[in-house]
Amino acid sequence: MALTPEQIAEIEAQRANSAQTLRAVSPGMEGRLYTAHPVLDHGLIRVIDYMGDDEAICQAARVSYGKGTKAVSDDRGLIRYLMRHWHSTPFEMCEVKFHVKLPVFVARQWIRHRTANVNEYSARYSILDREFYIPSADQLAAQSKQNNQGRGEVLQGEEAARVLDLLREDAMRSYDHYEDMLTPDTDTGKLGLARELARMNLPANIYTQWYWKIDLHNLFHFLRLRADPHAQYEIRVYAETMCDIVKDWVPSAYEAFEDYRLGGVNLSGKAVEVLKRRLAGEDVTQETSGMSKGEWREFAGVWG
Repeated sequence: MALTPEQIAEIEAQRANSAQTLRAVSPGMEGRLYTAHPVLDHGLIRVIDYMGDDEAICQAARVSYGKGTKAVSDDRGLIRYLMRHWHSTPFEMCEVKFHVKLPVFVARQWIRHRTANVNEYSARYSILDREFYIPSADQLAAQSKQNNQGRGEVLQGEEAARVLDLLREDAMRSYDHYEDMLTPDTDTGKLGLARELARMNLPANIYTQWYWKIDLHNLFHFLRLRADPHAQYEIRVYAETMCDIVKDWVPSAYEAFEDYRLGGVNLSGKAVEVLKRRLAGEDVTQETSGMSKGEWREFAGVWG
């Protein structure tokens, strides 16, 4: 990711401009404010603003008017209790606003999470930059034979090189045509196509940008799905960067999230029964478990 000198100067100016406040602040998040964290080849994530911290979660849970309990361990225990028992509203008291630069096809997947406020860069009013996501060679993979929405074997040699060449050539050619359609020419009488129409020619790997504001409860839901090892790589790397940011913002809440959501497992009634039967010494198979083949495959993937 390459920032222009103007963008770097703007970020430095924002970080240098401090003001006294009476609101609760998170030291970890203050260190993150405005900083651009690179993602993929041209993408970025940066925190524009936030509200609340670990104490705000505890205050909301207790409906208190001051700081949390004197013992930090008590607040940590409360947050873990809230996470463990799926309480949501105390976590909704914290909010964060991100600036995200991402490929359009990632944005279309991302926008399915409808619990955020979004304002996207408009190609009706502005001209998009000549920036396209081109995967690294180790991310070029064939279709998975087991998963209809996953990747399989990594492409090698001439096939991988050919795919990369096609991606670059198609991206550059489409942008050349985009510029040509936009550009008027007084000598020939060419008017130039409206921006809102010319953009239709651009591929889904061109970069867009947006402001994305969300509360912590719904952000955790987003991260649970998108930071999962099975999530698509291109959105997962954004989620992983956000995990690092949230860890600095609300360390106790993130610790509980990591333990109970990212590192935890939800069990169906059948799965609980199978575990009880196993603990009792019974040799349970898929045929005797009452589970489908898909359910058994997922169960065995965790429990053996």
